[in-house]
Amino acid sequence: MYCRNCGNVMNDQAVICVTCGVPIGKGNNFCPLCGETTDSMSHICMKCGFSLNNNYGQQKSKLAAGLFGIFLGMFGVHRFYLGFIGIGLAQLLLTVLSCFVFSPIIWIWGLIEGILILAGSINRDAKGVALKD
Repeated sequence: MYCRNCGNVMNDQAVICVTCGVPIGKGNNFCPLCGETTDSMSHICMKCGFSLNNNYGQQKSKLAAGLFGIFLGMFGVHRFYLGFIGIGLAQLLLTVLSCFVFSPIIWIWGLIEGILILAGSINRDAKGVALKD
């Protein structure tokens, strides 16, 4: 992840840029995905195609994600909700394609992730936006 203001490489868990002090998602000089310089009026990054109009203010609910993980984790619903489509699809396909043979194992996987979400260990969505309480 890159700072939108100064282009500095940022830790995925960062809330502000350690170089310029600007909160995540603020600024319009650099692409947050690839770090390429962008025009302030651009809607997409010309290098990687990332949408620069993500609304970083739209936070996902930690409670909803955690409950999805606990009750619907074997279908990957919590991962789809947080934007982790690949992992969600893997959980869904492992459950369905195994004719529910692996569903207890996948359910435990989802249960653990749901608890980790509610405990705060998993605290960001796929775009790096912090989950709201």
